[in-house]
Amino acid sequence: MNATELTALLAFCTAMSFSPGPNTTLSTAMAANLGLRRTLRFCLAVPAGWTLLMAGSGLGLGALVLGLPALRWAVKLLGVAYLLWLAWKLARAGQLAQVDESKLAVGFWQGVSLQFVNIKAWMLALTLTAGWVVNASGQPAANPLERLAIICAIMAVFAFSSNFSYALAGSLLRQWLAQGRRLLWFNRALALVLVTTAGWMLFV
Repeated sequence: MNATELTALLAFCTAMSFSPGPNTTLSTAMAANLGLRRTLRFCLAVPAGWTLLMAGSGLGLGALVLGLPALRWAVKLLGVAYLLWLAWKLARAGQLAQVDESKLAVGFWQGVSLQFVNIKAWMLALTLTAGWVVNASGQPAANPLERLAIICAIMAVFAFSSNFSYALAGSLLRQWLAQGRRLLWFNRALALVLVTTAGWMLFV
């Protein structure tokens, strides 16, 4: 992978990873409600799940999903349903003392699984597969497996960094949100982001 390709890859990964989405919204919400330490599992689950998704996409799973409309819709609908369920749980939490694992429960394996019903993650994986894994500067790549390994490593770093950054921001707001009804409205705002994301997922 030459310097031009790598620069374009890093710019693309930065924009996609740090822009708001289901993962970053959940990282913020979990850290604001549960604290940074209890959010680390999810911050680690995102790169683990995304690496599996990217590897699968690079090895042909992406082509299968694109080739079977029913499977693509199943992924979409599962993702939408899960985001709406999380939004409903989040919108009901108004005090830090009320927030426990039953209110906002996204464990490590749930975080890993979420990547496979996250349309933003699929779009990213498919774009990277088409643009950087099987192609090299417009030509068929001679070393797609090596390129796939490089991309997986880079994106694992980006996936953790972006989610940890959002989680850190959420944790820094934690004490301020504990006053009055601030947390309730904060949670409802993030729930609205999840609902909006779910609606967007249906039309991409």
